[in-house]
Amino acid sequence: MTTIAPGSTIGILGGGQLGRMIAIAAAQLGYRTHIFAPEESGPAADVSPRWTRGEYDDPHALAAFADSVDVVTYEFENIAPSAVETLAGHGLVRPGAQALRVAQDRLAEKRFVCDLGGLTAPFAPVDSLDDLETAIAQIGSRAILKTNRMGYDGKGQARLNEPGDAVGAWNAIGRQSAILEGFVTFAEEFSVILVRGVDGEVRFWDSSANVHVDGILDTSIAPAGPLIEGQVPAARALARQIADALDYVGVLTCEFFASADGPVFNEMAPRVHNSGHGTIEGAVTSQFENHVRAICGLPLGDTALAARRVEMRNLIGDAAHEWPAILSDPANHLHLYGKDEARPGRKMGHVTRLTL
Repeated sequence: MTTIAPGSTIGILGGGQLGRMIAIAAAQLGYRTHIFAPEESGPAADVSPRWTRGEYDDPHALAAFADSVDVVTYEFENIAPSAVETLAGHGLVRPGAQALRVAQDRLAEKRFVCDLGGLTAPFAPVDSLDDLETAIAQIGSRAILKTNRMGYDGKGQARLNEPGDAVGAWNAIGRQSAILEGFVTFAEEFSVILVRGVDGEVRFWDSSANVHVDGILDTSIAPAGPLIEGQVPAARALARQIADALDYVGVLTCEFFASADGPVFNEMAPRVHNSGHGTIEGAVTSQFENHVRAICGLPLGDTALAARRVEMRNLIGDAAHEWPAILSDPANHLHLYGKDEARPGRKMGHVTRLTL
């Protein structure tokens, strides 16, 4: 097992807020970080000493970057697996490319989970308007059409309520390769966030109840309550199967619906996750620190709650301007990401409130 000792350099693909929080956790453990991203700057630039501007499809830039660091990780999943394979030819990359291949393709992701015995929404592939009409006949007209690739926070999706919505939905997603998912009747949404070490050890954080507004996560609360907690064991078992099947190293997030039939898998994110931001103050070891520990081959930290109740709320758009009121409450912990412009739907920061 390769251990990357403190004092080494961690390369991070992507320089957004997740990269920023990984870099902060890395610095606390004595690591340096080096960002690689196509942008000139970003939230991670404030806390990482090195930033290389480069394209993810530039093999020469990627090779030079890999040669300058001791291990590479990524903060978001919309990176071509070929880029990770190029990096892996020059050194360690954790997690590996296979996690990206599965997570980037919604159809492949659903089939992968079904093959492991997981429960998902009914789904069908859609590559044309004719396919969509066939899928509606199979699944029903109350469904969601999602682009097969890309799309997050509700983007790249169109809701259908009746067969006549097919043309509008197909046009709304840009007539791209897609997947039609039938509606799932559920009471609540929750995340299972785990960390898996190089040696295969897996630890879980307490699952949070997640509330979305306009397709964007609004709040995450732990403990999640009796309904979700009754379904966590089965959800954790599936998440562990996913991590093991991918030989995953690092933090992995799986999102679920709590339904009458048990936990229904929604999607996975091969990275630290927005619903786990409350672990920075709300857990003994945060998701960011444990991600660094895992990819560097260090012992994993305790994931237990550090308070009776942990509530994380995203600060979207102008909500970030509420910082004076937020800071006036000593139970709050404010995180602003250093973004210069507050726009509707843009995550500007988050606040975590602890009840001790």
